[in-house]
Amino acid sequence: MKIFYGVQGTGNGHITRARAIAPKLKAAGAEVTYLFTGREKDGFCEMDVFGDYQWREGLTFQTKQGNVQYVKTALKNNLVKLVSDIRSLDLSGYDLVISDFEPVTAWAARTKGIKTIGIGHQYAFGKKIPVAGADFMGVQVLKYFAPVTVGLGVHWHHFDDAILPPVIQTDVPRKQAIEGKIIVYLPFEEADEVIRLLEPYSAYEFHVYNPKGSVETGGSTRHIHVKAVSRQSFQDDFADCSGVICNAGFELPSESLHFGKKLLVKPLHGQMEQLSNALALDELGLARVMHNLEASVISSWLDAGVSHNIQYPDVAQAIVDWLVAGDHRVDPAWVQGIWDRSKTIN
Repeated sequence: MKIFYGVQGTGNGHITRARAIAPKLKAAGAEVTYLFTGREKDGFCEMDVFGDYQWREGLTFQTKQGNVQYVKTALKNNLVKLVSDIRSLDLSGYDLVISDFEPVTAWAARTKGIKTIGIGHQYAFGKKIPVAGADFMGVQVLKYFAPVTVGLGVHWHHFDDAILPPVIQTDVPRKQAIEGKIIVYLPFEEADEVIRLLEPYSAYEFHVYNPKGSVETGGSTRHIHVKAVSRQSFQDDFADCSGVICNAGFELPSESLHFGKKLLVKPLHGQMEQLSNALALDELGLARVMHNLEASVISSWLDAGVSHNIQYPDVAQAIVDWLVAGDHRVDPAWVQGIWDRSKTIN
């Protein structure tokens, strides 16, 4: 089976999900061509699992101080180049096209009348899930950014609909958590402001991952370690941390829940998906939410935050088996069977 697989690369969540699926597709004998968009070509690292992948500019969001800048986003994205890349993308000779919210692949398939499978959290938004911040622009982005024929939506709960659990690399070894070790990943916030908020809590050890490393902040202090974003370094720190402070994306909160890390999320203002994620986490009682960078919320969470350990099954393998089987209907019984293998430890 030959597969063309497009992955949105603006954040790390889509890539993380593809990393979990890629080796299982290879083990199933699939020949996969990957396309990544959404960030500069040299911004991708540790990509060996994807082989000789393709790159296009695609689309990305511009943010400032934790807010989506829609006008700046429109001005910064090269729409002429986007249309050209969509028209020129050759999808001939492939048995299956997949998009993880990647617009070039999704729109190229749509304009050519090719059936496309969508895998990702955004495809759950066509179901009855908690939704917040549903302004006109947010709804249109989720609907038209990367349209597909069949969507496999993933979420932290099924909400009585055909929604899959999160795709987690379930074979990662678990380590004993170090009490007081906290990972902070807030790439859309101003790094200096984040550091200032954390400085008073000297009893804790913070590992702050910043896209620009320590350049913006003047470096680390005794209990605050500012680090450039590195997958291996992040994995090492995540393995034995006790808590995570992050924006309200999907993949990192999912991993935090799977590995039993207490969780504090700050949604990106003006971003419907993140606002909805924060609402869902709050309603499900799985995380603490702060809508602004607030010292009082951080303080109370550090002192009294509660972790949740939901051990999700190998959803990546279930999806690959479904893809290879060829009957791409989303059977509610199949979805429920996957949820039945989830285990809540606490």
